[in-house]
Order: sequence, then structure tokens, then C-alpha cells
Amino acid sequence: MGWFWADTAPSAAAAPVAPHPMPPGNMQPPPSCPMHNKMSPSAKAEVPAGACPYVPPEKSSNTLLTPAAEPEKQGLLSRLNPLNNMFADLDNTRASTQTQDLPLSRESSTIPKADGSLWEYPSPQQMYNAMLRKGYTDTPVDAVESMVSVHNFLNEGAWAEIMGWERRFSRGLVDGYTICKEGEERANHMLGTAENPFDTTTWKDADIPPPKLLRFTGRPTEPTPKSQILQWLGWAMPEKYGTAPPFDRHDWFVERCNQKGCKEIRYVIDYYEGAPEETGEPVFFLDVRPAIDGPTGAGERIVRWGTDVFWRASGGEARIMKRVEEARKEREELEGRGKRQYS
Repeated sequence: MGWFWADTAPSAAAAPVAPHPMPPGNMQPPPSCPMHNKMSPSAKAEVPAGACPYVPPEKSSNTLLTPAAEPEKQGLLSRLNPLNNMFADLDNTRASTQTQDLPLSRESSTIPKADGSLWEYPSPQQMYNAMLRKGYTDTPVDAVESMVSVHNFLNEGAWAEIMGWERRFSRGLVDGYTICKEGEERANHMLGTAENPFDTTTWKDADIPPPKLLRFTGRPTEPTPKSQILQWLGWAMPEKYGTAPPFDRHDWFVERCNQKGCKEIRYVIDYYEGAPEETGEPVFFLDVRPAIDGPTGAGERIVRWGTDVFWRASGGEARIMKRVEEARKEREELEGRGKRQYS
């Protein structure tokens, strides 16, 4: 789903909010996830008759010119928030064609901005107004609240996946390999997230700060190479790889800090829709991974996925269980010897 949070002033100590549960029903987002479709720039507004534009005096070497007041920005691009390519002043008032009221309150996410405050989700009224502005006038008003819940749920899930990557590789590939070498399950135990691998609120590494989401952009019309390869495999082997193409694609830019300083990491996210549950609840899948902008991103993918595949294929868990059983028998044998000596 698209993100289109309005730009807000940094707020102090915003309490994290747990991710939304998946809403009941079969309310599904628009298949093209329109919140990030770029709009063509509007025609340049003409100066209305009777206006009095400021005309500066002729420049003189002996005169210190006072800068004129900056004119109000009117173009479309000037009204877009550069962090998310959406309007900075999302309208939160009832639309003239609206048949019922929508909630006006906005929820905080668990995702930190660059300044330490939390990103905010749009209110249902803001989402509805934005969709009307995009031309989606057939959006049912009574479905908007469910759409917002799905939108928020997916974004929290995407950030949870990114946190999983950052917990493993924030200190570098060597430390990441040490964490990943015995597979995903043991890596979660080592990181303290075995109970909840999708935790977005805790960061146990006290030496380095947690990641922050700097900005993001939606690119629904630009399929990723991986998604295209999966579509080709689905055409060749539909029974194994057949799936619908992703209904949206995002790029998220994350700040990663460690002892060497801070740098920007780009993550790529493909959003897939699965078959609904028997109860009618929608099912979504997220494919979140570092972009291959250089050797670091490629190395992180190889280490995390390669070590997990090798660990399972080579019987790593069976070897661990065998060692545990041998240690148990040895301990019981030593205890038995001690009892016989005592007798």
C-alpha cells in the first residue's frame, strides 16, 4: 500500500503504537495502489489582473538592496513533500460529495524519522481526500477505514522486515555472518527476537542507534528485476512459482549508523496479494530486501539467504540435536558414576 503521510512538525516523545491487527472482511486496496502515481505538473498559473508584483529598484553600487519577500509557491511540485512525494498539506475536511463522516485523527507509527520523531499515518478523511484528488471518485466511503488499517498494517510489517535486516548487518558483513551462519531460527534466538521476529519497537544493541526511515517513494509502474524473474519462472513452472505480479513497489531509504559513522541504505519492497482466508480476510506478502546498489547489498542478501539454505540443506539442526543428545547422555553417565561411588 502507498504511504502518504503529511509533513508534520517534530513532536516530542511520541509513544509508539503497536501495529494494527488485520481488519476483518475482504476490504482490499485498489490494485494499482494509486497513492504514489505521479501527477503531471499543472499549467503555470497566470498573474491575475490587478495584481501588483514586486519590482525591485535598479541595482546601484552605493545601494544595499533589501531582498524582496519570497512569492508564495503555487506549482504542484512546490506543494509536494520531498520525503514521500505527497502533498505536505493533506486536506482533513469533509468532501462536498461525501455521504458520511470519516475519522479525522491520525495515528503514530512505530517508525522513527531522521529527527527522532515518529512518522504519522494519514487519517481516513485525509486518505479519502487524497484519492479523490487523484481521480478515484468511485472509492466507497465506508471502505476507507478498512483501507487505512490495511495500509498501516503493511507499513508496520515492512518496517519489521527492515529491522530484521538491520539487526543482522548494522555492524557489517562479518558480524552479520556470525549471526546468520546457523539459520534464521537460531539467528532470532541470538538477537532476542525468537518470540516476536517482527518486533519494531526494541533495539538491544546499546552501542549503536537504531535505524531511521529518512524518506520513501512509490514506484508501482517499475517492477523490480526479482519480481520479473519470478513471473518468468511462474510462466515456465506455474505449479511451483505461479503467482500474480506485485500490486505495488516501494523504495525506502534508511539511515544505518555504527562505529564507522552513518550511511544511507536503500531497501526494495514488493507487495503481493495472496488468496484470502476462509473467513474472507485478505492476505498479503511482502518481499523486503536491501537494494543491490553495490557489493554491500549483494553481500547481505547472499549471507542471509545462503547461510539459511545451506544450514537446512546440510542438516544443521540434526547435528545440533545430536550434540545435545550426546551431552545429555554424558552428563547422565557422570551422575551415575557419582552415585555408585557414594554407595
